[in-house]
Amino acid sequence: MFRERVRRVIQPPAQENIDKLEKVVKEGNYYGAQQMYKSTSARYASAERYSDALNVLQSGACLQLDKAQITCGAELSLLFAETLAKSKVPYDEDTLDRVKKIFKKFPRLSVPQHLELADDDDLQKLSEAIAAAKTRVEGCSSFLKAAIKLDTISFVAANPHIFIYVYPLP
Repeated sequence: MFRERVRRVIQPPAQENIDKLEKVVKEGNYYGAQQMYKSTSARYASAERYSDALNVLQSGACLQLDKAQITCGAELSLLFAETLAKSKVPYDEDTLDRVKKIFKKFPRLSVPQHLELADDDDLQKLSEAIAAAKTRVEGCSSFLKAAIKLDTISFVAANPHIFIYVYPLP
């Protein structure tokens, strides 16, 4: 008879992993760090250590966005919102503050001013600025949509009587 053993790996405190991952980002290995943030947070989430998973993801999203790594930061911020939904953490002021903190880290990009549209270099600068702005807007809006959806679901769960009144049961 074959017995399957459940292998339990003891995860270190989240702050230890956060410190290690910050070093990877500071060395400039943004993509490698992003993959490590994702795998580390997934291990915490699978062990139902959602608080640690959220701390790792928030740290990663903020750090990547600080380094202007918009795609990496946006992906980690979206994972933060998804993990928040899985964790069933109440959507309170603390949670909203965490969402705001990530949102504020998305860089504000400006479009170059006073361009000569006949100049190829100026057109290239404008094209690059528009592409960067598009990436930022798409990443930021995906994160905010997920966070707003989570807020709506939490509100409905906490206030079902409102929806019974608006939509009476047959």
